[in-house]
Amino acid sequence: MMKAILALEDGSIFHGQGFGACASACGEVCFNTSMTGYQEILTDPSYKGQIVTMTYPLIGNYGVNAADVESWRPHVAGFVIRELSPVVSNWRADLSLAEYLEKNGIPGLQGIDTRALTKKLRVRGVMNGFICTGEMSDEEALQRAKEFVFVGVDYVREVSHRKAFRWDEKDEQSANFKLASGNAPTEARDLREPLPPADIPIVAFDYGLKYNILRRLRQHGFSVEVLPAAASAAEALAHKPAGIFLSNGPGDPAALHYIVREVKTLVDSGVPIFGICLGHQVLGLAFGGKTFKLKFGHRGANQPVKDLESGRVEITSQNHGFAVDPKSLPKDIAVDRINLNDQTVEGMRHKTKPVFCVQYHPEASPGPHDSTPLFAEFRALIAKRG
Repeated sequence: MMKAILALEDGSIFHGQGFGACASACGEVCFNTSMTGYQEILTDPSYKGQIVTMTYPLIGNYGVNAADVESWRPHVAGFVIRELSPVVSNWRADLSLAEYLEKNGIPGLQGIDTRALTKKLRVRGVMNGFICTGEMSDEEALQRAKEFVFVGVDYVREVSHRKAFRWDEKDEQSANFKLASGNAPTEARDLREPLPPADIPIVAFDYGLKYNILRRLRQHGFSVEVLPAAASAAEALAHKPAGIFLSNGPGDPAALHYIVREVKTLVDSGVPIFGICLGHQVLGLAFGGKTFKLKFGHRGANQPVKDLESGRVEITSQNHGFAVDPKSLPKDIAVDRINLNDQTVEGMRHKTKPVFCVQYHPEASPGPHDSTPLFAEFRALIAKRG
């Protein structure tokens, strides 16, 4: 096995075994509490510029497959786990986790005390770090960690698709997976639930868009034209969409002045808007509010969110390190959802315009699915406008 090292800006050093690519990378070191879904985490563009630590101890047991990716490539800078499963046991697997990371040039580290690392990040907060598989001195690794900068960097330009495209025109990628019955064909991977007609045209801005968001939108009858992050409001409105979707994405929302400017125009246009994650934060800035950096962020599939209007509590999947400051929002914006762990803003709604957003992921794959009805709510908002 390769040697591997993780250095944090506070001087902490972790030595373990390397897997995946023989490579090195800087990144913001954070942790995710999900028990499953490591493939979706690896390919989530929101993790651009980050070294992700999984708190669940055994990772890799079901391998990686080509159907469940969330983007055109994995985006994490590095991957840290307690133990890599030596066996891949799932009939849908195409590669092992180690093979997948090696293929994509991403360094992995196993064999360290991830509980100690997670506790350090919870107490001190997320820190800049450096990961290396191969030979490197502690001093050099620490110096690289201290030189890295995360806050204020525009990572959206690096993960957004460069050109506009229509999502799944032939309806080959969006239908839900269907379990095989006794009379099903042998290639059970191809079994899918039927899709409804795509009768509502919308535009989705790709700030680091997860493919499962596009799948969910199509499953709810939307025909989706995807535009690059730097596209203007005029370009979006030229498609004459019935609605606008603002996607998730990586990094500091305060660095995205060019996006906030265009979103302000979209809000004033009167077209219904739905935002998720970074899209939520960008809307907060477009409304006139401010964002701030969380101590260690919300990353996992077990975040409790309360709907203040209905009293309902949803268990949600989240991945973000910034939040909207509720005290900075104008009076025509209602905060309608909060995180029950720290009371941060999880949802907003404009009181007079057809605009709403959430900080979490209603499309969550592999789950939970408590928040899936938000896509139907977006459809209902468009239908109400006529």
